[in-house]
Parts: sequence; C-alpha cells; structure tokens
Amino acid sequence: MAETVLSNAPLPEAEQPPERPQHFWVKAGLFLIRRREASIIIIAIALTVYFGLVTNFVTRENLPIISAYVAADAIVATGEVFVLISGEIDLSVGAVAAFAPFIMYFLTQDGVPLLPSIIVALLVCAGIGLLNGTVTVLLKVPSLITTLGTQFLISGITLIISSGEPIPTPSFGSVNNFLGAANYVEFIWAIAVVIVFQIVLSFTRWGLHTVAAGGNLLGASEAGVAVNRIKIANFVLVSVLGGLAGMLEVFRVGSIDPLANGDGGTYLMFAAVAGAVIGGTSLVGGSGTVVGALLGCLTLSLVQDGLILLGVNANTFDVVLGIAILLAMIANIAITRWRESGK
Repeated sequence: MAETVLSNAPLPEAEQPPERPQHFWVKAGLFLIRRREASIIIIAIALTVYFGLVTNFVTRENLPIISAYVAADAIVATGEVFVLISGEIDLSVGAVAAFAPFIMYFLTQDGVPLLPSIIVALLVCAGIGLLNGTVTVLLKVPSLITTLGTQFLISGITLIISSGEPIPTPSFGSVNNFLGAANYVEFIWAIAVVIVFQIVLSFTRWGLHTVAAGGNLLGASEAGVAVNRIKIANFVLVSVLGGLAGMLEVFRVGSIDPLANGDGGTYLMFAAVAGAVIGGTSLVGGSGTVVGALLGCLTLSLVQDGLILLGVNANTFDVVLGIAILLAMIANIAITRWRESGK
C-alpha cells in the first residue's frame, strides 16, 4: 500500500536556477535590436549632433534643404517598402517620377485644368505599375528584369517627348506653394504619405497580406491570400507614389527636367531603396516598416547635407551610400538569424 501511494505521488519539480537580472544596458541593447527604428533614430540624432558641432548644420537656412532631400526619397521609399516586403523590387519608379511631370505639363498646355492633369498623370503612372505587376506576376518574369526594362522604356519616352531639354514649371499662383514650392510643404506631403501607409501596412488586410506574400508565398496562397493581386497592387502603388513625388519635386525646383534626380530618376530610385533597406526592410521580403524607411531616408539626407557642408566631394556620398546599404543588409540578415534562433 505504501508503495502504491508513493508511486502515485507527484514527482517534485526540478528547481530552476533563478534568472539573473538583466543589466539596463543589456535591456536597452535588446530593445534596439528588436526595434530597428530605434537604432536608426539614435544614428540620426548622433549625426545631427556631430554635424551641428562642426558645421552650421541646424540653421533656419539649412533645415529646408534637409527636408527637401528627405521628402521625395521618403515618398518613393514608401511604395518600395510595400513592393520589397511582398518579395519584389521596382527599379523603374525613378523614371516614372521623371515622366509624370511632363504628362501634367502637356495636358495643362492643352487647356486641361491642373487637378485633372495631375489625376491623369497619376493614372498613367498606375498603368505603368500595372504593366510591371502583370509581367512579373502573370508572365513570371523576375521583377528585377521587368522593371529594369520598364526603366529604360520610360526614360526613352521621356527624352523623346521633352527633346532632352528642361522646361520651366508652369505657374498656378498660390497652388504652386501647396504642391511643393513653399518651404517644408513637400516634406509635409511625405509625412502624410508615411503615416497613411504605415497604418495601411500595420492594420489593414492589404498590409497583412503583403507581409504574408513576402514571408511565405506558398503558405499565403494556401491560406487564401490573393498573392498575385497583392503584388500587382503594390507595383501600382509604388508607381503612383513615384509620379506624385516627381510632380511635387518640379514645383519645388521650378523646372521639369528629363534627367532630374540623377539620370532620369535613377538616383531617386536607388536612394529610396537604400532608405527602405537601411530602415529595416528586407530585400528578401516579409518584413519592414514605412516609418523605418522614412528614418533611413532621413539618415542618408543628414549624411549627404553634412558632407556638403564639410566641403567633401559630392561623389564621396556614393561611397557612403554603398557602405550603408552593405552594412544594413548584413545587419538585417544577422538580426533575422538571431530572431529565428529563438534567443
């Protein structure tokens, strides 16, 4: 009987060693690793402090310049985030940004009011995105190749219709200020775009399905996610935002240039992709944030403006940009592996 009682008695649980309290700096480091945006904010603050000490960085004259550097890149980066998270990439968005203002311009010159001209230009941009998405998704052409071809196609059309010459941005009175001519207005547009699409990414079916399509394409398909439709919609989105950024830029600058933003928008595209990647968006899909992309673009803009104020050759910024992309990708891969290991 005693043996029966003993055999049915619960076994004593093995005593677990008490957990060591984590040091404050360890907790802070873990937080920064888990929230990439936090580390980017610290980097941006550090850059601001450094350049503020060695140059006339934080001044009333220089702040509008920094905001102008950030704005167009952040708007385009917002669209690139959606495409990258879904597992694709768009290399043509810079060419679209250079093309859209010419559509708007020629329509207004034919007597079409400004607002309808802008809407038509954005619809044309949406058609380009639809083309990219259809060829990529339905014809199974890699998006890198599809959008590279589209980039050359759109750039060539832009050069033909413009004869390769810049033209002045038409004046529409105070409307020009609302569309980017006034200081900080384009930056306000960028902040509005970032807020709206961060909400879309985090709290809507479109955003959740975008993450699912990029994180596990087969699993998302089997779960009923319309992955093809999601990817095509994201290509349309990035093209529309590219067209919007291009039109805001011409009102800010005062001219419509077929070779604007670095050889027909190529630089704008690479800066947007770099900002997204530095901000934590994975090039292999499945993760990223719009806010992170904004902070990545801000960091690049701070470096660019700071180097100019220091008198460093502008070409040096390309070296910094390349190093930043490489370091960001290495960090993304390392952090992804760290998370998957369950530590």
